Amino acid sequence: MPRKQIVIPHSEPSTTPQACAASWMVSRLWTPFEFQREVWSAIGAGQSGLLHATTGSGKTYAVWLGLIEHLLRSLPTHKTAPLTVLWITPMRALAADSAAALRAPLADLAPSWTLGLRTGDTPSAERARQDRRWPTVLVTTPESLSLLLARNHAPDELAGVRAVVVDEWHELIGSKRGVQVQLALARLRRWQPGLLVWGMSATLGNLDEALRVLCGPDNAQLVRGRVDKALAIDTLIPPEPGRYSWAGHLGARMQEPVVRELETASTALVFTNTRSQAEIWYQMLLALRPEWAGQVALHHGSLDKAVREWVEQGLKTGQLKAVVATSSLDLGVDFLPVERVLQIGSAKGVARLLQRAGRSGHAPGRPSRVTLVPTNTLELVEAAAVRDAALAGRVESRRSPEQPLDVLVQHLVTVALGGGFRPDELFEEVRSAFAYRELSRESFDWVLAFCERGGESLNAYPDYHRIQPDEAGVYRVPDTPQGRATARRHRLGVGTIVSDASLQVKYMNGGRIGSIEEGFIARLRKGDCFVFAGRLLEFIRVHEMTAWVKKAEKTKGAVPSWQGGKMPLSTELADAVLAQMALAAEGRFESPELQAARPMLDTQARVSRLPRPHELLLEHMQSREGHHLYLYPFAGRHVHLGLASLLAWRLAREQPNTFSLSVNDYGLELLSSEPADLSRLLDRSLFHADDLLEHVMASLNAGELAQRRFREIARVAGLVFSGYPGAPKSLKQLQASSGLFFEVFRKYDPGNLLLGQAEREVLSQELDIDRLRSCLQGMATHTLHSVALERPSPMSLPLMVERLRERLSTEQLSVRLDKLLRELDKANP
Repeated sequence: MPRKQIVIPHSEPSTTPQACAASWMVSRLWTPFEFQREVWSAIGAGQSGLLHATTGSGKTYAVWLGLIEHLLRSLPTHKTAPLTVLWITPMRALAADSAAALRAPLADLAPSWTLGLRTGDTPSAERARQDRRWPTVLVTTPESLSLLLARNHAPDELAGVRAVVVDEWHELIGSKRGVQVQLALARLRRWQPGLLVWGMSATLGNLDEALRVLCGPDNAQLVRGRVDKALAIDTLIPPEPGRYSWAGHLGARMQEPVVRELETASTALVFTNTRSQAEIWYQMLLALRPEWAGQVALHHGSLDKAVREWVEQGLKTGQLKAVVATSSLDLGVDFLPVERVLQIGSAKGVARLLQRAGRSGHAPGRPSRVTLVPTNTLELVEAAAVRDAALAGRVESRRSPEQPLDVLVQHLVTVALGGGFRPDELFEEVRSAFAYRELSRESFDWVLAFCERGGESLNAYPDYHRIQPDEAGVYRVPDTPQGRATARRHRLGVGTIVSDASLQVKYMNGGRIGSIEEGFIARLRKGDCFVFAGRLLEFIRVHEMTAWVKKAEKTKGAVPSWQGGKMPLSTELADAVLAQMALAAEGRFESPELQAARPMLDTQARVSRLPRPHELLLEHMQSREGHHLYLYPFAGRHVHLGLASLLAWRLAREQPNTFSLSVNDYGLELLSSEPADLSRLLDRSLFHADDLLEHVMASLNAGELAQRRFREIARVAGLVFSGYPGAPKSLKQLQASSGLFFEVFRKYDPGNLLLGQAEREVLSQELDIDRLRSCLQGMATHTLHSVALERPSPMSLPLMVERLRERLSTEQLSVRLDKLLRELDKANP
């Protein structure tokens, strides 16, 4: 189905609507795939479903043409149809692209239908036009859909919606935004029991569960789109990777090889995992090829919207040679000119790599190619592992959050604004959403009371009396000055995307550049320079939540380090890495990646042992710093953080000791002043999962972690207001407000369910307690190999560097590493 456009004469809609989908595609010289016909058949039979198919294989027209065909049977063709279809996308940028694709068939198949966009970027004039007359098809986001549900006449305006399509369901299902969608669908189904719901996904491992979460257990069809699409995954092999490796040590050496690769492509995407890494690589490319200025661009979520739109348009038209981007360009925006993708560093997950690979060759019949660019030697092993896992179809599962009560608090106020509700009816409606299928009436009543009176501790404050029952028992937001203020604050705060407070970055002459985290700016003094939006800027001052800057004359500056930059290695990829280690242990260096990594792997095998599946490697060593213990569970950095804290706490409980901790995706280091009791590790008695929750919470600064998590929950639940447009609250104000609530609830309302949610989210999201429990169970049964080291091994050195990086400057760390590597080279010639 190549996207070749031809001009055909306008004709009246087919008198046999069930044939219109295929005929429209044939008129464009496209041949429908079998999975597209399968979707059309299911929709024609009135079934909801989930379509899972390769990126760029034609999912949009499979669902859209099927809906047009189905709805034309009952909708009028001679006049504008009412609001009938909601098309939900996870990104504003994707909304515009989706709208263009959806609009294409309407002129020929349903000329009376209208189409509109409603996102946070929609101009007020367009919103006003929609308020007067809704389009037939509305492309929107989860947040904007919740705002539609909060309108006074929502039941009248949305009751005619017959179909909802959720694009990129794999992106939404595992987050609170996906729960927002679940609750919105439950509301729409109450008004339209026969509502058709279709999801589209490209990278999911648990498809049956994803289908149930979206569509419920009954009469839903899972369609797997099998399209032969060539996928090439190769690796840019670094010159002389070396025998020792640590995070980022090859990065600068890959500058010239990356530039040479980009020279061979007309248009390419260069993906990084963090915004700071994107800023660095953008500068590195231009430093080597200054003549590419204007042809190479930068794209991430902190840049000004106008800049991002300019970059996206340049990709679509093929005017840009390369764009360095983060996950801001992961999803299904259609950039046909992109020939290839480069991934800087490990993608950390199979699904993420496949998603990014699909940005190239984004059309049926066109091959996709992604080139992996390792930034350390261990990432060569990851590169071989992720290719094997991707080609074998071992993709990560994503699961819906369970009963997030902050989202439910927000939803109750939304529904109270959008026509009101009766508690018994809403309870059953909410329980029809997968995330709340086991919600107890007791918990629902607590949420209801919290919205009505603010719970036990906020009862005396009118600001938290957000909803009230009328004489008929219908809960609404009161039409009073206080109620109208509540409504305005709620509508401004709808959504579950919570990020740290940011400051606008502007030139002294007023030009806007983007936004940056307040915590980074707070560390700067006047005259300090930093790199942002691909430019070297000099910091002048902060005024009214704006960081004022000017172009810097210096040559170097700090790069902002945004929060959430370190993603953990997925279980699927970790297992694949261990499988590659096992091949190396057998002397099988068959892939180019393992051949390049062989000096490091051979050194590890000689001075210690290579980790293998179903084995646990324990290394121990004494140095001038103290006593080192290294364990390699391969469970990802989040699990290793909890595991390191747990093991240190258990060891120190029986024998007082002081530990320093270091973790990465492969393992953990415990450094102690006194020797630890190795026998407790060797007999694996420390690896039990008994009283795990209690021990983990005791081993960590759990109160601080829960308070930080509570800040996000408080904002979603509407306890903390981020401020009005043009007058946002600072991070300090938000921290102080949420911290005050946290302490008040702990002292005066210890049964507050939002406190319990904060603790659960710390365990499930920040520490991944289920994976930690599984990891402990595996460690207790795996064969344990203990190795006494004389000097750091290639596996232990990265953990040592992680720890030193926390307390040494870049210059000090460089000197320390140079000395250590000289010693290692002498010891291991």
